[in-house]
Amino acid sequence: MTASPQFLVGNELREWRRRRRVSQLELALRAGTTQRHVSFIEGGRSRPGREMVVRLAESLDVPLRDRNALLISAGFAPVYPEDGPEAETVRAALRHVLDGHLPYPAVIVDPHAELVDANPAFWALTGASPPVNVARLFLVDLAPRIRNLPEWGRHVLNGIDPELAAELAPFVPPWDPGPDYAGFAVPLRLESDLGELRLLTTLAHFGTALDVAVAELRLEAFLPGDPETAGILAKSVQTRSA
Repeated sequence: MTASPQFLVGNELREWRRRRRVSQLELALRAGTTQRHVSFIEGGRSRPGREMVVRLAESLDVPLRDRNALLISAGFAPVYPEDGPEAETVRAALRHVLDGHLPYPAVIVDPHAELVDANPAFWALTGASPPVNVARLFLVDLAPRIRNLPEWGRHVLNGIDPELAAELAPFVPPWDPGPDYAGFAVPLRLESDLGELRLLTTLAHFGTALDVAVAELRLEAFLPGDPETAGILAKSVQTRSA
C-alpha cells in the first residue's frame, strides 16, 4: 500500500527539521506560518501547497536536489532544473576564475568530490590527470607526500558526503590534537621535488543558484602559506607550460 503524499512529505520534512535541530515553532516563524500548521503537516493531517513546501525547505536550508524530492513527495512537479543552461554558463565563468587564480592551484568538485574542472597549477601540484576523485587523490595517492596527513585528512573528510567519508576514513591516521587545539584552519604540508609546500585553502559554494548542478558545485582554491611555497608554485606552472 502506497503512503499518501501528505504522509510522505510530512515524514521527510520532520526528518529535515531534526537534522537541522530546529523546533516546530522556530520553523514556523522562519516560514511565516504557525506551529499548528507545521505539526499538522508533519503528522499527515494537512497536505501543504507547493509554495509552502518550498518555503519550509528554504527555511531548513534543504539542498535543491532534496527540495525537488520533497515536492515530488507532496505530489508536485520539481521546480529546480538539473544541469540546465545556467549550469553551463556558470561553469564557463568558473573557468575564468580558475585561470585567474594562477599560478596557484584551484579545483571545482561535485558533492562526491569528483573533479569537475581544475587549473594547470592543480595538475602541477598533484601530478594527477583526469578523471579524478579529489578526496581519494589526497587521502590515498598523495598520502605518502603529505606531512600532516592526520590533520589534513580530517579537513578533507569534513568537506565530503558522509558515505564517501566513511569509505576513506580508514586511510586517515589517528590524531590527538591536544588540549591547546582551537580548531583553526589546517594548512596542507605537501612534499614536492623542490621542497615542502605549505598551502592554505578557501572554499566557495553557490548558495543562491537555482540550478541543482550549480548549487552542488564547490570551488577550493589553494594559497601559498609562505614565500617559498609561492616561488615553487610559480616555477612548477612555468615548467609544466613549457
